[in-house]
Amino acid sequence: MYLLHHDEVLRDYDIGLGFAPRGHKRFSGDGRTPEGTYIIDRRNPNSKYHLSIGVSYPNKYDDAFASTQGKSPGGDIFIHGRPPEYRDGRRDWTAGCIAVTDDEIEQIYAMVRDGTPITIRP
Repeated sequence: MYLLHHDEVLRDYDIGLGFAPRGHKRFSGDGRTPEGTYIIDRRNPNSKYHLSIGVSYPNKYDDAFASTQGKSPGGDIFIHGRPPEYRDGRRDWTAGCIAVTDDEIEQIYAMVRDGTPITIRP
């Protein structure tokens, strides 16, 4: 993951994704991480994953697609740290979130403000 200021890379991070890391998140429980452009829309200083910042998934297009399939798009997508059971460095263990180390989420949490755009690409 790259943390940018305009076109300048300020920091880069190795990340963990959803347990089904290929393809755009479509439905609740599919284990995928959303792909596309969203915004950082909330923060949780009391997260069970150390700290977390929220991603605005689902958007109106995600909602509409899931609705046509008679399913829920899911939600509660965050960038967050790791709980004790995943501090061994295992990758792609989340239910659709983006995981970094606890030290890294502290940096990100301090640098990124609500309203910041985030683009998630395959």
